Amino acid sequence: MSLWRIVCGLFFAAALLGGPPAHAQSSEKRIALVIGNGAYPDGALATPANDAGLIAQTLQAAGFDVVGARDLDTATLRSSLREFLDKAAASGPDTVAFVYYAGHGLQFEGENYLVPVDARIARDADVPLAAIRLTDLVRPLATLPLKARIVVLDAARANPFARSGQPLAGGLALMQPDPGSLIAFNAAPGTIAPEGKDYSAYATALSEMIKQGGLPLDDLFERVRLRTSELTGGAEVPWQASKVQVPFLFFERTNAAPLDQNRFVELRDKPIRGFDARDAYLAALTRDTMRGYQDFLAAYPGDPLAKRVRAILAARREAIVWRESAVADTPEAYWSYLGRYPRGPHAGDARRRLAHFAVAYEPPASFAALSYDVPPPPPDEIVYVERPVVYFADPVYELPPPPPVPVVFLPPRPVFYVDLAPPPPPVAEFVLPIPIYHPVPLWVERPAYVVPPPVNVVNVNIHNTVVVNPASQSVVVTSPQGQSLPPLPPTVTGGAPAAAPPAGGPAPAPSSGLQQMIQAHPVASAAIAATAAALPAAALLRARQQQAQPPHAAAPAATGPQPGAPQGSLATIGQPRPGQPPAGGPAPSAAAPAGAKPLPAPGALPAAPGNTAPAQHLATPPQTPQTGRPGAPPVATAPQTAPSQAPAGAKPLPAPGALPAAPGNTAPAQHLTTPPQTPQTGRPGTPPVATAPAGAKPLPAPAALPAAPGNTAPAQHLAAPPQAPQTGRPGTPPLATAPRTAPQPAQIPQPNAADAAQRAAAQQAERQRAQQAATLQAQQQRAAQAAQQRAVQAQQQQRAAQAQQQQRAMQAQQQAQQRAAAQASQLQQQRAAQAAQQRAMQAQQQQQQRAAQAAQQRAAQMQQQAAMQAQQRAQMMARPRAPQPAHGPQPQHRPPCEPGKPQCR
Repeated sequence: MSLWRIVCGLFFAAALLGGPPAHAQSSEKRIALVIGNGAYPDGALATPANDAGLIAQTLQAAGFDVVGARDLDTATLRSSLREFLDKAAASGPDTVAFVYYAGHGLQFEGENYLVPVDARIARDADVPLAAIRLTDLVRPLATLPLKARIVVLDAARANPFARSGQPLAGGLALMQPDPGSLIAFNAAPGTIAPEGKDYSAYATALSEMIKQGGLPLDDLFERVRLRTSELTGGAEVPWQASKVQVPFLFFERTNAAPLDQNRFVELRDKPIRGFDARDAYLAALTRDTMRGYQDFLAAYPGDPLAKRVRAILAARREAIVWRESAVADTPEAYWSYLGRYPRGPHAGDARRRLAHFAVAYEPPASFAALSYDVPPPPPDEIVYVERPVVYFADPVYELPPPPPVPVVFLPPRPVFYVDLAPPPPPVAEFVLPIPIYHPVPLWVERPAYVVPPPVNVVNVNIHNTVVVNPASQSVVVTSPQGQSLPPLPPTVTGGAPAAAPPAGGPAPAPSSGLQQMIQAHPVASAAIAATAAALPAAALLRARQQQAQPPHAAAPAATGPQPGAPQGSLATIGQPRPGQPPAGGPAPSAAAPAGAKPLPAPGALPAAPGNTAPAQHLATPPQTPQTGRPGAPPVATAPQTAPSQAPAGAKPLPAPGALPAAPGNTAPAQHLTTPPQTPQTGRPGTPPVATAPAGAKPLPAPAALPAAPGNTAPAQHLAAPPQAPQTGRPGTPPLATAPRTAPQPAQIPQPNAADAAQRAAAQQAERQRAQQAATLQAQQQRAAQAAQQRAVQAQQQQRAAQAQQQQRAMQAQQQAQQRAAAQASQLQQQRAAQAAQQRAMQAQQQQQQRAAQAAQQRAAQMQQQAAMQAQQRAQMMARPRAPQPAHGPQPQHRPPCEPGKPQCR
């Protein structure tokens, strides 16, 4: 037996040392779609775009390949959902798909709908026509062989739609997730949430709990519910339902993590009666079940918090009843609902469905009522659901405020979430805002078994603070120690970080490590340099279509941004789908302030094999105006000489600093960012630029095709025959030359006041943009300093909180020991009393038994004596008597004589 144990122990040790854990053997891929719709014509929402940017950034840090956009119309939103389903289908069975939607959501006849920004919903019947049904996303996603599916809707809001017709129920309808799926709402079914200022309470709580690390899905969303309820004063109670069977963690906690001493698990496992009223309410809220709320009311029916619990229970009971009625979808089901809730939130839906069945609203005298899983509501619950919209902060309810969550159940909120600064406004259409990224603790890491996502600034700096300026396309990365770091570490780029090109020199070629990184991640090459989430292909195509619209006034062809346009077009931040050619080349980046870190241009397409063209840098030194740009004066150069002779059929050389155009690409050539250059003359293969008078419009290059109306692409050069030197150009003295028969160049149009005003306006716009860039740079520096100070304060507060937690834990341990000792003493006393009582009872029983035995013995003795006496009497009676002799008459006995009696005479 001992030899067998040794062999088994050796095999077990070899398995532990040589075999990785089960979850490490598989590679988990993570994809996410994040949408924030807020620009509604009927009333814009302040937080959805910011919330989507915050969640997208948090998911990027957790290893998700994030695609996100804001303010999508119906066609673009539907195409983006279809694109994400295709992406999930191609990702494989080890994929975790996450969908987050912030904006308006509606429920209609038992279905939930996502509302695009161009939806026109004037009456209730417009909802299924103008909005997108949620099941059109959830059901196809459930059929895919994925590891897990997480759908989060931050959409239960007060809506301004459907002012006519039957009223719409508030919030979202109760749903049941499919196997392997989790569905979460920012507010309980049938209720709405309040609007935030910069971010919603639900989004900040979700981001906070994801960054804590080590929390399973159920624990994470339970903590999100407690935090959100605390932040909104009980006005918002989130809800989730999960059927995810596999374990999932956004982040893992390393061995260096401090010991988690909170007692949150007690809120879920300990009986409700074991808490006081305040903690019992938190326990019921954590569990968020009918049984939990009913246990609270049974334990504390007279507590002030019982009124709040009844309101929550009333909304949940009504939501369950309506879901069962909608699933049955029969006239009997809707009559049954109206019988319980004649003025309930879904009374309009029930009457609408009864009209669909062409039956009366009033039920017949006898019908088969639907049997629900929950009993009818008591009278004290009906008052909370006799309205279309249930809002827990409604003054009509007069609900008491919920208790604060003690730190023994939930850690204190990080300081940067307390005062989270709003992100700068995005500079491109559909692109999500980019908030300041605050790092996760050093002991929190992304799981090692997660497939590396497309590289961007956030997911390579999860332990650093990242501040992004979209206007200047500059990134400031600060370590926890306050040191400035390159946005992409050398370990990622394969060498030293790229620097700005020296004045007068060419731009440096990209490092091989960066090229390999771009080639390894072609899908996300646009998101490598920018922190913004990559755009869906539908949103990117829509944005390019909007950019391709011709301007109001005709302008010469140009390769840079139009005057007055925001610095940084969508093409510099958006991301195309794999294999989809870009609709146009990226515009040159705006000049960044001094000290900004250079990055590859966001939105750049993956470099083709063998392409050695330099990468575009985000941060570039200031550039002088280029010729051919609208609003910029032509560069004065030396007089132009005749172009060099080119063989027939030869292709023209690209302009200096331009990337070679792809075959069939009619987009303008991409200009590399270069420092100011001095005029060059006599360059081989390219004719020098001719000197033009002030205000003259640039001429098309020799042998160039004229630009079509509305075409802003540069003219394509054709192989031109040898020409003689040109003379007689307006604005230059004629040269003395021999007569020639060469064709004369086209006449330069005379300058006019409109061109001068346009140039002046463009120069003023450039100065304003430079001032804005400087202001943003200063704001960046202040934000970085503030982030550093907040990080130091957060560390100090965290250490103080940890010390307080340890002290509280020690106190709690001492109190627990004291309670245990008191309980042990009390138990001993109880046991002693029980033993004494048992001994007394035993003595009494013994005494009673002895008395009974003695009585029995006495009775037996008496019976024996009586029997003996009876026997003796019988013997005596049976003995014969002897006859007595006669001796004469016997004297008679006379009674004594008393004086005065007759006998005495």
